Amino acid sequence: MNGNRFGRLFQVTTYGESHGEAMGCTVSGVPAGVELSEEEIQAELDRRKPGQSMITTSRGEPDEVSIKSGLQDGYTTGTPIGMVIQNKDARSGKYEPFVTAPRPSHGDYTYSAKFGTRNWGGGGRSSARETVNWVAAGAIAKQVLDQSDYDIQVKAHVNQVGDIEAPAVTFEEMLEHTEENEVRCAHPETAEEMREAIDQYQKEGDSIGGSIYFECRGVPRGLGAPRFDSFPARLGQAIFSIPATSAFQFGKGRATRTMRGKERNEDWEFDDGERHPETVSEEDDPVPMGNDHGGLQGGISTGEPIYGEATWHAPTSIPKKQETVDWETGERKEIQVVGRHDPVLMPRAVPVVEAMLRLTILDFMLLGGRINPDRLDDKVGEYDTDYHPQSPVNDPDDAETRAETLDDDET
Repeated sequence: MNGNRFGRLFQVTTYGESHGEAMGCTVSGVPAGVELSEEEIQAELDRRKPGQSMITTSRGEPDEVSIKSGLQDGYTTGTPIGMVIQNKDARSGKYEPFVTAPRPSHGDYTYSAKFGTRNWGGGGRSSARETVNWVAAGAIAKQVLDQSDYDIQVKAHVNQVGDIEAPAVTFEEMLEHTEENEVRCAHPETAEEMREAIDQYQKEGDSIGGSIYFECRGVPRGLGAPRFDSFPARLGQAIFSIPATSAFQFGKGRATRTMRGKERNEDWEFDDGERHPETVSEEDDPVPMGNDHGGLQGGISTGEPIYGEATWHAPTSIPKKQETVDWETGERKEIQVVGRHDPVLMPRAVPVVEAMLRLTILDFMLLGGRINPDRLDDKVGEYDTDYHPQSPVNDPDDAETRAETLDDDET
């Protein structure tokens, strides 16, 4: 099965099925010298994990990460980092009726049609549980970016659930309020409306879609490689990889369908020194007078904030009765998907979106030479570093191998 790797230099390769023994990933391209905290990775996983509120699946997964390689004394060594997250609460029995009777709008039939077989427990490889790997990798990317010379900030929040849409919020409001409520909407009053609506859909045995707004600040200009590796092309791939994503846009997005050229085009001016921290530029640099382009022009970053929106359809696993066919028996069947499922996807997708944004940004930073791919300190050829392992002070007397110190007159 192909399609399990993301990135060019900062590469994430994942494995695992929803009800398999474990999830996991290998992250290659992490520069040496990053002080990597397993606790910070765990904190991001806790934001995504199931069972964190009444509007998420009740599946009881602790999602505890274990780092298996790529570290020495708490620092990255430049070699691949392997991570494993055990599955603890898989219950496959509820999925037995759908082995040859595919659930409506799932990947059941398409996986079977492609491979002639599939792991059917919990949706197998097609399950959104697989995004636990992405969040773990994104947490590593976050620590690399945070310890670099660049002040890059990434944040997302749920801006719409069904027909309830939050008013525009500032980046600062997103940082302050997104994690204050279960919906992860940065507008508290709208978050309450959204929560009530989700509760109602849940009572009716149904689900609902919505959208997430995201913004990235501090991304330097000049990232992206036209044509097929343009920044928006890679960003679109990252977002559309997330299960149930049905639309993606950046800048004014779909609104540009009705905008005239003169209306959308943004004149240039010189930076008057007041653009920081919104824009990565120096005084007297040319800067656009607006940001309808969402920080990207010609497929390349401008130094302005990169922002956009992604849309999710309603979760397809719902308790309401639906119809399917069983290709083994030749019967039409009425089914109910009974189990532990989210009535809405966006609240748990917020950390996934942030992870994919960080993975994309860091990959471009490495490709563009803004961060040294070999080592974070950029001290090429220097071997005696603060993060190099130290030699033992004394060799044990009974050691099988020893290194004896020679006097100068013995050399």
